[in-house]
Amino acid sequence: MGGHLGAPHVYDTIGRGYDAHRRPDPRIAAAIADALGAAASVVNVGAGAGSYEPADRPVVAVEPSPAMLRQRRPGAAPAVQASATDLPFRDAAFGAALAVLTVHHWPDRARGLGELARVTRERVVILTWDPAAVSRFWLIDDYFPELMTLDRDIFPTLEELRRALGRIEVRPVLVPHDCVDGFLGAYWRRPQAYLDAGVRGAISTFTKLADAEPGLARLRADLADGTWERRHGHLRARDAIDLGYRLVVAEHLGA
Repeated sequence: MGGHLGAPHVYDTIGRGYDAHRRPDPRIAAAIADALGAAASVVNVGAGAGSYEPADRPVVAVEPSPAMLRQRRPGAAPAVQASATDLPFRDAAFGAALAVLTVHHWPDRARGLGELARVTRERVVILTWDPAAVSRFWLIDDYFPELMTLDRDIFPTLEELRRALGRIEVRPVLVPHDCVDGFLGAYWRRPQAYLDAGVRGAISTFTKLADAEPGLARLRADLADGTWERRHGHLRARDAIDLGYRLVVAEHLGA
């Protein structure tokens, strides 16, 4: 539920204010760093504005959207404008490849995943959402059920990732209640955030809705009259929840 890469026009449009709402969350960053292990260098594919790029080793970013490339911070890793499906690097050029909430945007996933494996020596690390996850989310269940249909159609299944990458390790990524990376599930304990057009504009799935206003009107009304609190106020006691986000780690057998 979330994310980017492969169709530059999408992020040329919605990516303009992306860095205001999509900042790396330190807890997710720590999980990604742990998954990258001791890899000496990293290619970050679908890099966007540079979230989750490790600062302790050489990184090269790959991003197709000029709007996203312009938002990379001063001092960020060098970036190449290219597609995941045709990485401009030699075989085994990097210790690891990283792809954060992006694979679902690639025009040819099998080819892109093959490219990730081709340019790495040790491991491929992918942050994604598992369309088979049974986690419930009030935003979808009560207000925008069509979001689930959209995301289930575009996110890769774990079996698809296994076919492309071989044996994989799958690690659940819990979403903290104060997550600062504003992907779709980030505001599960802050329902009023979804009423903010800027928040929704940094979530690619929202931009695909034909008409978000009916769901927004229901959410606005339920927040105003206490309905949301009666149904979901118990979430205020939770520090983090599983909404189906997963880290997928594939290690090359020959590494």
